[in-house]
Parts: sequence; C-alpha cells; structure tokens
Amino acid sequence: MRQIHIANAAGRNATVTYATPPKRPTPTPGLVGREIEFRRYLVATPEGTHAALVEKLSDDYGQALIDGDPEIDMERVGRRFSPVARVFLSSTGDVMHAVPTIVEVILDPDGSERERRTPQDIAANVNGDLPVLWTGKKMSKRDAVRKFAFTRTVALSHTDGLSFDFLHAMAKELGESDEVVLVGGGKGGKQPLVLQENGSPYRAFLEGRVDGERFALLLHLSHLELKRPAGKDD
Repeated sequence: MRQIHIANAAGRNATVTYATPPKRPTPTPGLVGREIEFRRYLVATPEGTHAALVEKLSDDYGQALIDGDPEIDMERVGRRFSPVARVFLSSTGDVMHAVPTIVEVILDPDGSERERRTPQDIAANVNGDLPVLWTGKKMSKRDAVRKFAFTRTVALSHTDGLSFDFLHAMAKELGESDEVVLVGGGKGGKQPLVLQENGSPYRAFLEGRVDGERFALLLHLSHLELKRPAGKDD
C-alpha cells in the first residue's frame, strides 16, 4: 500500500494512502465471443538492411529493387516467430553480451547538451519525516491545464474516520474555490515530488471535488511546463 505524508493549508499533517484512479475499460478489438491473438512476423533480415544493400549493390540500388527483390529473403521473411528476447547492439550492429553502462545526459531548455554523468540515486520524499506541504500558490483549473502537461494522476484515500475528515476538508476547500494548489516536498515544500526511489521528479497540483459526503482528492503530476515560444504575442 503506497502512502503519502501530507499537510493541509493549516499545517496539520497525516499519513494517508494513494493509488491511481480506476479507468474505464477500453473497447476490445475483434468480434463478440472471439479472442484476438497477436502474432509476430519477420519483416527483414540483416542482409536486407540499407547498409547491407549498399555494400552489395552500391548506393544506387533503386533499379535493383524494381527488377527483383534483393532486400527480401524468401525463405525467412514472413515467418512467424515466438518467443522473443531483447538484445543490445553496438554502433556497428554487433550484439553486446554485457549490459551497457547507462549515462545520464543533461540538456538545456534549447535542447543542447549541457553535461553527461553517471545516474544519481534519487530518494522518494512523499512519506518521510517532512510532510508534503501546500505552497500557497493556487491557480484556477482552467489555467493549470493550459500551463502544464499532466502525465499522471493519483487519488488520495482515507484509512479511517479521522483521515476521512482530514481529506474531505481539503477537497471541499479546493472544490469550492475551483482551484488547484501547488504542493511540494522537503523543507518549505520547495522540492518536486518523487513518489518512489529513483522515480521521476514531478511538479504536483492538488485538486478537490466534493459531492455531499463523497469526495475526490486528486494529485496531478507534471514535469513539463507549457510556454509560449519566444517572439510570440501573448
């Protein structure tokens, strides 16, 4: 059970649970009463790649494709195969028999590379000694969905009567104002939220909905802020 240590606007805190809200099932492809089976078929062999054809037929092999099918191995292409295993290839196409070293590439906002480094361990910060705090920065739901791309949403849940009242009050406050509030981890709530060890850091917004005694307290997560390109009018 996943837990989050969170405080309300008044600074009172409690540990509650969270989970991804249930989604409506997607339509099932196929005919009623008949199952769909997905199969894999071989579409090309190493001898049919561009590099192999260039080496064999030179750069201008278009006419060779018209006259025949040098890129197709008639004995193997189209065959069904299963199971499959993932392998890593080097830059020259050779199979690598050891897992490659992972390098973290840091990019500037314009897409240029800033630095390369060994990936650093990132600790989760949603269920520690310091609670997730309201930053006091609120915005309307309308503005939030226009300024940020939300990639994930989790729902906070109560575990007893006291946590129900705690969460219900937060949901009611946010629902009545029709706003979301930015929440953060660490001292002063200045850090982005990391839900699990070595997970992605997210900017998090809390949204509340209330219908009588029923409530939903949703934590919307984003790591992409939408900005107008430079030189464009507001």
